[in-house]
Amino acid sequence: MDTPTDFKTLQETVQAALISTTRTANQICAEDLGFHRSFDPTVAAALDRQNARLLALAERLLGNAASSSEAVGPKLPDADAVEGNWREVVDVVDSLLERADTSLDEYTGMVKRLSPGRQESPVPRASASKPFSAFTKLDIAKPQVLFENVPSNDETQPWKPLLTTKPHARIPLDKSLQLVSDKEGTKHYAHPYQQEIEAYQFPSSVYTKADPLPYRPFESTTATLVDTPEALASMLAELKTAKEIAIDIEHHDQRTYIGLVSLMQISTRDKDWIVDTLKPWRRRLECLNEVFADPSILKVLHGAYMDVIWLQRDLGLYLVGLFDTHYAARSLGYPGGSLAYLLQRFINFSAQKQYQMADWRLRPLPKELFEYARADTHFLLYIYDNMRNELIEKSNFSNPDSDRIGHVLRKSKETALQTYEHPFYDAAEGLGSMGWYKMFNKTPAMFSKEQFSVFRAVHRWRDTVARQEDESIHYVLPNHALFTIARAMPTDKPALFNAVQPTPQPLRLRADEVVSVVAKARAEGVNGPEMADVLAEIEGAHPHKPAPAAVAPYVARAAAANSTPQPAPQISQPVRTQTSSFWGKLWNGLWQQQRRPLTTDVQLAVPLPALTAQLFADPADASTLTQQKVAVDPGARAEHAFVRAEERPLEKRDDGIFVIKQLGGGAGRKRKLNDLASERVAESSDSPAGQAGFDDQDDEMAVPDLDAVAAEEKAKMRAERKAAKRLKKQQQQVREGEEENNGSVAPNGDGEDVAEPVPFDYANAPSVLNKPRERQKKGQERGFNPYKKALDAPKGLGRAQKERAGKSATFKK
Repeated sequence: MDTPTDFKTLQETVQAALISTTRTANQICAEDLGFHRSFDPTVAAALDRQNARLLALAERLLGNAASSSEAVGPKLPDADAVEGNWREVVDVVDSLLERADTSLDEYTGMVKRLSPGRQESPVPRASASKPFSAFTKLDIAKPQVLFENVPSNDETQPWKPLLTTKPHARIPLDKSLQLVSDKEGTKHYAHPYQQEIEAYQFPSSVYTKADPLPYRPFESTTATLVDTPEALASMLAELKTAKEIAIDIEHHDQRTYIGLVSLMQISTRDKDWIVDTLKPWRRRLECLNEVFADPSILKVLHGAYMDVIWLQRDLGLYLVGLFDTHYAARSLGYPGGSLAYLLQRFINFSAQKQYQMADWRLRPLPKELFEYARADTHFLLYIYDNMRNELIEKSNFSNPDSDRIGHVLRKSKETALQTYEHPFYDAAEGLGSMGWYKMFNKTPAMFSKEQFSVFRAVHRWRDTVARQEDESIHYVLPNHALFTIARAMPTDKPALFNAVQPTPQPLRLRADEVVSVVAKARAEGVNGPEMADVLAEIEGAHPHKPAPAAVAPYVARAAAANSTPQPAPQISQPVRTQTSSFWGKLWNGLWQQQRRPLTTDVQLAVPLPALTAQLFADPADASTLTQQKVAVDPGARAEHAFVRAEERPLEKRDDGIFVIKQLGGGAGRKRKLNDLASERVAESSDSPAGQAGFDDQDDEMAVPDLDAVAAEEKAKMRAERKAAKRLKKQQQQVREGEEENNGSVAPNGDGEDVAEPVPFDYANAPSVLNKPRERQKKGQERGFNPYKKALDAPKGLGRAQKERAGKSATFKK
């Protein structure tokens, strides 16, 4: 058949073939194949051949489909392998559908084809009805590739400030950019505005209490978007006339190695600006140092610890005259220190803080993100006025320890003096912001030598790939996946993908690299060092570094073992004293009295019997002790000694038969009857009648039949029980008759009728705890049901519908 050239014809042909194949497969599934296989061996052999053929064909198709994607084709040796590798089958099908969807969009013109280096997905437009998820986890083309100064992630030299000019300088720029060494001997550039910040004197308005200046209404105003050099110049001219400005930035670090300042918000008392910091000319924003470094303008920020570093790293901006409202909130003892709490406290404004984690690279900026960013600085100056007044009221300027506003200003200066440094990678000791050493503080783990070698090797691979691709290390490989790979040490790609679920895209594209890295590190780790030894060595070389939680006990033991033994200290104080100082002087020496020893004058109200060995011995041992004591003194018996049943006293009945006082039935009753029969024989032998039982001819005693005696006694006991039951029944009938007559009366000696009291029969009284349930009458209110509200809980889902063989609605018209 000729291949159609028209796309529509090809689509109809493929669809018809799929429909026919699906219907045929459904018809085969509807048949009882198990019966036909067992009935005809030739059918079973044919089915096996077709099964193997279809599995081989499916494996080839999946392998070809996965060859041009990041998915991995599964191996299908038999039918059971389909269920075991179903995840891989789904991955391949999903990749095919995604590629088909993208190709169709390009074919129809909905999406323009991009260059291979700038592939991106359609960016969702902002709308009031879209959820927050529409602004997160977006596949956006990296804006940093278009910057005039593309950031580099492979720097080996100390980071040098980006300044080209230094406005409001006390020391010239060339003298400020000098290499200095820290306490550890590491060289870095000094803060270019260090002298200006240290010598800065805050204006008198910071120490003066004044009424807060009202802010402009949020709903009736808007912010000006600064996305051109002309708009930047206009904003700078207006900012130079202000006395206080509020600043905030939005940072993105999900799809870049070191992060990006994506947005900057600036507000004065009268106006708001939103500055797009992702423009290719973003380095021109350095001109804002004319305002940011101006000592006559107060800069108000909230939580500026990282903002100060990000501003100098990306834009070359420095802050002279910083007031951080976060430190003010902590100094005032507020229950919350976030900006959202301050907005709620002073403005009664609810900030949508979920947008803080949005992808701020999104352009054009949606309305929701635009309004959220403006709110961060629109009210900040009014909040500063209120907090400044409260700090002045609660400050004691004559006492430095009680000078709260002075404390806030000192902490703000310390924050402004921070400097940025390149994140160098330390493969040997794993120190630094990107190192592996600090990961064991958050996730304690103990690895073998091979696992520890794999962990360090894969960690280094992740950092290398993240620097090359300019991606976040967590996007390349999350921390939990790194620990999983170290524990599993996969040897091939399927094992790697099974260990890491879901599998990140960079890991799928470089799966062969990871497998080779794991294999090499595993071989090197056989003769490598132990994990605890390495961490202990690092801790010893850097005592100021906290020891990881997983090896802290080992480090302590190693330090103790390697240290020189010291002589035992002399204890000058007794280990246990005669007095107590637990309560201090609270009891005025009452606890200083010595405790009196326990004497014999402490007696019990009820005296205990003599404690003999028989009380604590087993019954067999007790009988042995008793027999020994009786052997010594035949007339003596222990007061609490164990007595066997045959040695217990007998009780004589009226008929002259002795009965042993013991309960039980079955074998016990039989033994009792036999004992009684033996006693009857003994009595008969002592009596004259018994003596007459001797025969003169053989001079032997005529022994009576013991079974007959036992049967006679058994019949007599049964008759007594029947008589007791008959008497009890008669008494019950008498009581019932008295109840019917409303109580029976009997005449007394004076001729008056006196009612005889009837005792209450507890044995036959109706049960109160297990009272029979009465039938509920119609309209009668039911009793209290403590489980009634539990019945109002939502019911669970019904049983899921199962697919039936031979019926499919996929292609139903």
